[in-house]
Amino acid sequence: MPKPSGPDRNAAPSVWRIPLPHTAAAVPIARALVRTALADIDAPADSDTAELLTAELVANAVEHTTGGAPIELVVELLASGCQVEVHDASPLPPGDLSVPGAGGPPDPWQEHGRGLLLIRTLSSACGHRPTAHGKAVWFTLPSRPR
Repeated sequence: MPKPSGPDRNAAPSVWRIPLPHTAAAVPIARALVRTALADIDAPADSDTAELLTAELVANAVEHTTGGAPIELVVELLASGCQVEVHDASPLPPGDLSVPGAGGPPDPWQEHGRGLLLIRTLSSACGHRPTAHGKAVWFTLPSRPR
């Protein structure tokens, strides 16, 4: 379970770090955890969008990485909204999160190819960065009016 950070240990944590299994079961678990984390830290971001985009990142991590190393979900409250990261053991980039692929929009009849488009479209920012054990893929969501 995440531990509160900062001087007030009784306050809700502003960052949640949760290991997830490297299986398809991680997707619904991640959705529930991000919803709970955003409610717990009273994040002003849209939790429905956060759940959807988190599910995309976790599903990609499970599908496109090998091995049994756990995936880590990180949910952070920001002054301007929230940031969600998914860490996995692969150093390979997830694809281009900054612009649509050269092949044009995804084929609506294909099962794959729309996740990164959703992340680019619905987040205020997104990207990836190397970590000591692989990479982190992230997105931010802006605050919404209360």
